[in-house]
Amino acid sequence: MTTQNRRLLIAIDAEIRDINREAINPLFEELKLADLTPVIELVAKTRAQYLRALYDIAIKTPNGLPSAADIKQLAELRQVYEELVKGTQALETAIEREYLDVSK
Repeated sequence: MTTQNRRLLIAIDAEIRDINREAINPLFEELKLADLTPVIELVAKTRAQYLRALYDIAIKTPNGLPSAADIKQLAELRQVYEELVKGTQALETAIEREYLDVSK
């Protein structure tokens, strides 16, 4: 890769960071760990609910296949869990890339 290409990529990265920070940071006050705890707890609760449903299905159908209703319920719980995980990852990325102000 040429020096010119590297410089362009660095400039693009800085532009992305600046634009995202301008769009995202005003929507939040300076974040602390305590501010993020509800998000972490929400993800943990949905994970627990999803895993418990899977376990309950397995217990009630040891020699058979789960019902369509069981699979539908499990899929809905998984979708909620996965969506919250992706949201949490996006929040982590915003913090890592300094789109948000954080404090200790």
